[in-house]
Amino acid sequence: MILYKNKNLPIKLNEKIDYKDIDLLRKFITDQGKIISRRSNGLTAKQQKQLTKAIKRARILALLPFINKD
Repeated sequence: MILYKNKNLPIKLNEKIDYKDIDLLRKFITDQGKIISRRSNGLTAKQQKQLTKAIKRARILALLPFINKD
């Protein structure tokens, strides 16, 4: 019998991901400005698509940088 570990989802299943919530979006971006993969952050496929769209919208509206220059 195989036991699977329950994932701790960082976002609730029915929670809406908004492009204006910059603090939430920054948790899913690396120092280089890349979007963290679904495998690493533990989101569902639907949540990952919503997250990606929200990050890209925030970048276009200049709420998030495309790349981090340090």
